[in-house]
Amino acid sequence: MHSQNDVMPDMNALYSPSRIRTTWGGTGSVEDASRAFGFSRAKGYDLVRRGEFPCRVLRIGRSTRVVTASLLRVLESGEPEYNGVHDAHRTPA
Repeated sequence: MHSQNDVMPDMNALYSPSRIRTTWGGTGSVEDASRAFGFSRAKGYDLVRRGEFPCRVLRIGRSTRVVTASLLRVLESGEPEYNGVHDAHRTPA
């Protein structure tokens, strides 16, 4: 049971585009970006592995980072930006 002094963070406010814009640097974690999209860390890493994460990701050594500008564009437009994996598999018309 929570006391009146316990403050539960508003997840929508923590991962709103305006908050991300003011608090994140050029990249963010897959875990935080997954929360911004409303899915779990595990689902986020699964999508990264399959090349289907909704915004651009960078692999830097052994770590994977989400491009903040891409995340913001996707959150605001609703249109995913993949890393080109899907484009590579398409046959030209």
